[in-house]
Amino acid sequence: MSATLRVISGGAGCTVQDAGRTGQRHQGIPTAGWLDAPLAHAANALAGNHPEAAAVELRGPGLALRAEAGPVRVAMAGAVSASLRTAQGNEMALPAWRSATLAEGDTLKISALQQPQMGGCAVLAVAGGVQVAPVLGSRATYARAALGGFQGRMLQAGDGLPVCAADTSAPERRSAASWALPDAPLRVIFGPQDDHFSPEVGAQLLATAWQATAEQDRMGWRFSGPPLQHLTPAHADIASDAVTPGAIQVPANGLPIILGPDGQTVGGYPKIATVIRADLPRLAQAWPGRTLRFVAVSREEALQALRDLSALEARWAAQLQSCPPLGGLDEQALYSQNLISGVVFKD
Repeated sequence: MSATLRVISGGAGCTVQDAGRTGQRHQGIPTAGWLDAPLAHAANALAGNHPEAAAVELRGPGLALRAEAGPVRVAMAGAVSASLRTAQGNEMALPAWRSATLAEGDTLKISALQQPQMGGCAVLAVAGGVQVAPVLGSRATYARAALGGFQGRMLQAGDGLPVCAADTSAPERRSAASWALPDAPLRVIFGPQDDHFSPEVGAQLLATAWQATAEQDRMGWRFSGPPLQHLTPAHADIASDAVTPGAIQVPANGLPIILGPDGQTVGGYPKIATVIRADLPRLAQAWPGRTLRFVAVSREEALQALRDLSALEARWAAQLQSCPPLGGLDEQALYSQNLISGVVFKD
């Protein structure tokens, strides 16, 4: 059975995303997909979904949605909160890190992202996933080419997201702890064009506290700091070759650019290093003004970091627990309390 989430207001920066479209970069098509995959996996776990179900990536301003044509179960992950207004006019707070069911006619008003705690993006999952049509094997939005997602663009008022009607007999879920990655330097592997810089400049990359600028979007992030000098002016350019999300390009001005999931597939700037895959999600929280550092690791350490991340996600998902409906009584907690003179009431 299908339902609809209708956008009432907002939508700037908000797109439908999933794990992205792989196997298309040789045709010039970026991967797209989530900025923060573990955060999306957490939201999907709360909603009872497969980890890679399509969800709404939230960036910046707030968003208001209304459930139509049936109940809709939602869950948010990230530094964000919301309020739920029922069709009867009652209003209650909906925090992140739990699911809730919107009855037909209920409205969900999501706040703007909260900085400095994980304020770069958040994720709204819907039970059953957002059911926009796949394009080249993915529901991810690549807005620069109007590809995938909802009409290939950011959401806007009036849009109706196709979703599955919620199974209201299934319990809602909550987490005892929010999902968070360690606050540590981003791990990088040097190359492939680190030979366009001196060893001292490589050391400078690691020693500098780089500040994320306002020049950022899903294509990539620009950072400010002391410029990284190329060996010669001629070393500031290369014959265009393949690039990947996480590549740290250094143009002639010496200020690094880190490519994101919507980044181009080829580039002509030398790449001094590449952020490892396990740490790419932390770039999603590099809002303007945030300071980041880098540390070099080996390929073997990068592979182990992926295994560690997968294990961390599994441990977090394992602690999820059922909970009563939003605004309902928690009978389990009620029955566990001494209510009158040491008497415990039970069924």
